[in-house]
Order: sequence, then C-alpha cells, then structure tokens
Amino acid sequence: MSAIAPVTASRWLPRSMASRLYLIIFAGLMLAQGLSFALLYMERTQSATAVMFNTLEHDVGTSVSVIDRLPAAERSRWLNRLERDNYFYILGPGEPGNQLATQRSRDVLALIAKEVGPDYRVYGNTISTSPERYQVHFTLHDGSPLTLQITPHMKPLAAWLPFVFTLQVILLLVCTWLAVRLATRPLTTLAEAADAMTPTANGPRVAQDGPTEVARAAKAFNTMQDRIARHLKERLHILAAISHDLQTPITRMRLRVEALDESPEQQRILDDLKELQHLVKEGVAYARSAHGDAEKPVKMDVGAFLESLVFDYQDVGQPVSMTGKADITATLRPQALRRVLVNLIDNAIKYGGSAEVALQRGDANALRIIVADRGPGIPEGELEQVLQPFYRLESSRNRDTGGAGLGLAIGAQLIASIGGQLKLENREGGGLQAVITLA
Repeated sequence: MSAIAPVTASRWLPRSMASRLYLIIFAGLMLAQGLSFALLYMERTQSATAVMFNTLEHDVGTSVSVIDRLPAAERSRWLNRLERDNYFYILGPGEPGNQLATQRSRDVLALIAKEVGPDYRVYGNTISTSPERYQVHFTLHDGSPLTLQITPHMKPLAAWLPFVFTLQVILLLVCTWLAVRLATRPLTTLAEAADAMTPTANGPRVAQDGPTEVARAAKAFNTMQDRIARHLKERLHILAAISHDLQTPITRMRLRVEALDESPEQQRILDDLKELQHLVKEGVAYARSAHGDAEKPVKMDVGAFLESLVFDYQDVGQPVSMTGKADITATLRPQALRRVLVNLIDNAIKYGGSAEVALQRGDANALRIIVADRGPGIPEGELEQVLQPFYRLESSRNRDTGGAGLGLAIGAQLIASIGGQLKLENREGGGLQAVITLA
C-alpha cells in the first residue's frame, strides 16, 4: 500500500520541477496565510464577543434603571436613545416564545440578571433561532413590563480587508514565481548546455556565477566537458598513431608477399592484408568523424548540391536518382555532409541495388535529406543498434557482406558533430530509408 501511494500522488503533480515547486511553495504559503487569517478572525470574534457582553451588561443595567425612574408618559421618548445595533427596548410584555435555545443567550440573561438585581424579576425566551432572536423581560417597580429584544450578530468585516487579502495573494504569487524561477533557471541553463553539447564536447560554456551551489555545478559541468574533449583528442591521437605504425609493416608485408610466386595461398594473404588495412582506415575515420564541426560552414543551395552529387554517380553508371527536389538555401558543412551522403548512397546501392535521394522541408523549418532503397531493410529492433560502431547485421567479416560495422556509425557521429541527426526507417513496400535532419 505504501509503495502505491507515492505513484498515485505523483500523477496529480505537474511534470516539471518548476511547476511542482511553484505549487508546493504557493500552497504552503496560502495555507499559512489562511491559518493566520482564521486565527486572527477567531481572536477578533472572541474579543468582540467579550466586549459586547461587557458593554451589554453595563448598558442594559443603566438603561433599565433610567426607564424605571422615568414617568410612564415619558418612557417611550427614551426608547430610541437607548437603542443599539444588537438590541432595543419595547414597552410591554413582548412576544411569547420558548426557552432560551443557546448557551450564549443563557449567558447574556445571567449577566443582565446579575447586573440589574432580583427586584426586576428577569427571565428570557427565544423568539426564533434562524436568525437568532430572543427577548429578556423585566418588571419595573411600578409593575409595568419592559422587554429587551436582542438580535446578536457580528459586525461585518472591514471594507478594506478583502482588498488587503487580494493584495497579499498577488504578492505571494509574484514572490513564489520569482523564487521558483531563480531556483530552476540554473537547471534549465545546464540542461540546454548539455543538449547543445557536441560529440567533440566543445559545446557552450556555462557561466560560473550565482549562488555557491549553482557555481559549483557549472564548474563541474565545464570541467566535465574539458575532460571529455581531452579524452576524445587522446583517442584520435592513439588511433592516428596506431594507423601510422600499422601502415608501414602492412605495406612491407604486402610487398614481400607480392614478391612471392603466385599461388592461392599468396592471394589469401593479400586479401587478409587488404582487409587489415581497410579496418585501420575505418577506425581512424570513425575517430575523426567526431570532429566534423571543424569545417567552416558555408551558405549554399542544398538542392543543387544534392543534384551535383547524384549526377556524379550517374556519370559512372550508378543507379542513383533524385526525387522531391526543393529550392532550399542553408548554411551547412558541405564536406562532412558529402561524406555522409556518399556512405549512405553506397550502402543503398550495395544492399538495395539503387538509391533515391530526396530533399524536404521538415518541422520547425528543419532540413530533411532522405536516401532510400528497395533492399531487404533492417529488423525494427536493430534500427538503432546498427548506428553503433562495430555492430553488423551478419556475423561474417566478409567485406562484400558484413563489413567492419563502422560505415553507419561514422555517418551518425559525423552528422551529430555538425548539429544534425541520422535516423533509419523501414519503407512501406520494402526497403530502407536514411533520414538526415539538420536544424
């Protein structure tokens, strides 16, 4: 039961942390404000009631004494002078009623009876309960009946109080919004910097100012970027050094093998050396693909760029066509984009027999370049995995089938380094399409 409660509670909370903080802080402040207002109102009510009882006790005693000493003919002229907000006097026996229904009315009767004394034979009765209205009856010394009718009610709230309460609520809203904004803005800045971080870890630096905790987090984030950048540079240097060191012995071995007499065994060794050399080159190419943003962006006609690339393939007799051309001008890194497109088109020709290139305008004015084929496609569960390095759909190391598993990984990382995204999708009717999205 306890495990279910947090899940149920979280469903009613907003999804963003800023909204949750705003709700919690504002609800807490409003609860505290409401409690303070309730306690203040209760204290005011009790104070007003005590004052009313004290005033009523002495005022009624004085008023009854005055009426008792006046001649009977003059008493009616004094009634208006002795009238108050909650009670007034009637010369006569009043109205018939029931016993006093509330404790407050019985307390009032006891106070009045104590104040005026037993000579006036004081008693009371309830006329109505909603609204509450009761009478206190006196017998003056000349035997005349006198009735005090009481309609208890508290004075309404001051006219300015609702405006003050509204002003307090507005002030709470503003202060809560400001506090939440100050608390969550550094997190938003940190998230934006993390989203803008490129594979080369050369994204925007986070300002190391503000409160101590925020400055510490920003410093840690910037340090992390520096460490990642150093790690990537070290990886590139290591692979470049390995490539350089391997190329020389591979070349020597190849020359020595070629000097041998021709035989099936010689050809197999040459094929292995060629495969080894290709793996070394692809490894270095993958490491360098993370630094595609080093190329200077150029404003160009993307449609003409793709058309030129397609014509190059057609000139050598390759089955590549272009559909859906659009007149789009954008600022891109042409060499990095060309390298990715060549890789995708070669794969489409290799596995699908032909390639179709299309240019579209995507959502939020994004640029979409699609390379499609009618090959066997890729199982849905492996569309993301084939973009990882050294992942191949088949286990063989044959260059004509499985390859080294770096081609798509190089393309995905190169596109990510220039601020884009590469996604693979199976086509309706069979085949695969690679979609490049550039903002």
